[in-house]
Amino acid sequence: MRYLKILSFVLLIFNFYNLSFAEETYFIDMSKLLNQSKAGKEAQDFLKKKIINEDKKLKEEGELLKKEEIDLIAKKKTLSTDEYKKTLNQLREKNVKFQRKRVNFTTAIATQRAEARSKLLKALDPILTKYMSENNVQIIIDKKYVVMANSKIDLTDKILGILNKELKSLNLK
Repeated sequence: MRYLKILSFVLLIFNFYNLSFAEETYFIDMSKLLNQSKAGKEAQDFLKKKIINEDKKLKEEGELLKKEEIDLIAKKKTLSTDEYKKTLNQLREKNVKFQRKRVNFTTAIATQRAEARSKLLKALDPILTKYMSENNVQIIIDKKYVVMANSKIDLTDKILGILNKELKSLNLK
């Protein structure tokens, strides 16, 4: 009889522990927070405009290099061998510089995107910490790691509202 009382007491405590833990676990959709917040949208728009503008410039420069190549091929018979080689080497150098410029731009955009994401996550951390302490939340999980859950424990929209109030812009340049 004594073991039965101890067993029922232990089961009762585990039952309450599981219930309290279930009420203190929530999830958020991090991609939605990063992409749909005011600061996130602004950063995406800024980067898109920058990519479009630079892409136009690079396409124009690439077309000019192609025209120079076509002109050089057309002039091949009229130029001396030395002049042709010299002009060809200059064109190759221009092409190498152009390729470096494209790679550098792609790297710069990737770096800027990573910096923007990092800034947004740094701004989000104190918001989540404050929300957790004020609302007695034990754990917040990213939605992509949740297989199935009740939509009542989704904090995405609440946190998105707080993030939009506290962080208006990332000030990317």
